Amino acid sequence: MGLNKWQQRFQEAHGHRPWALITGGSSGMGLEYARQLAEVGCNLLLVSNQEKELERAAETLKQGRDLQIIPYYQDLAAETAADELLDFCHAIGLEIDILINNAGMFSFEELTPENEAKSLTMLRLHIYTPTRLCILFGEEMKRRGYGHLINMSSMAAKLPCPGITIYSATKAYLKSFGKSLYFEMRPYGVGVTTVCPGAIATPLYRLKPKLLRLGVKIGLIGTSQWLVRKALKGMMRKKRVVRPGFMNLYLPPLIAVLPKRLVDVIWQKYK
Repeated sequence: MGLNKWQQRFQEAHGHRPWALITGGSSGMGLEYARQLAEVGCNLLLVSNQEKELERAAETLKQGRDLQIIPYYQDLAAETAADELLDFCHAIGLEIDILINNAGMFSFEELTPENEAKSLTMLRLHIYTPTRLCILFGEEMKRRGYGHLINMSSMAAKLPCPGITIYSATKAYLKSFGKSLYFEMRPYGVGVTTVCPGAIATPLYRLKPKLLRLGVKIGLIGTSQWLVRKALKGMMRKKRVVRPGFMNLYLPPLIAVLPKRLVDVIWQKYK
């Protein structure tokens, strides 16, 4: 079943177009989620801390489409972010049918007191806020008897490596959390899908465009269009986990067997 058919069936069953809340919806994979959902007629609530990009994304996505697209500027790393977002939805009468926890950040550096603030921001953005959003919006979906939650984990959940100490740990949390929540929500008709991509060509990793193009060409890096198609297909089928790409198969076990001395040498060279 394609996304168009799914949207039509949803509208027939529930009497309205689905509303999708996408965190980090102003760029990268979040914007691609918004594009693909807008193409099939879903209404969108886009949330981001990139105010200008957010407004531009909403305007572009709405062109030529009879949709409601709401940009909502917010720092999702704030402790009150999830509650404020729910209050906003209640204030304007929105019921969210699809929650996509996509907002994230990435850094490659040694964990030190100097970058502790950045690490704490990542913990709130990757763990606290997605968890709270799933609890708050998931409870409303449970009462209605339908809905979808998507949590963006990463192949890094299986790669505890130096330089991405906090990043890989937070992604491991999201993977474990989503896989467990799947069983809790299933009796209520709510799907929980955890997406674990490998490297994706987005601005998150801050690679030079030439390196991104090379990575895509040789198959080491996937495109956001390809990933989002896989993720939404998994969501429609209420799959528990989506792990697209061959890198998910061979890279984690390959890194797991690397000698510790070799890991030390590589880390000292590239840190």
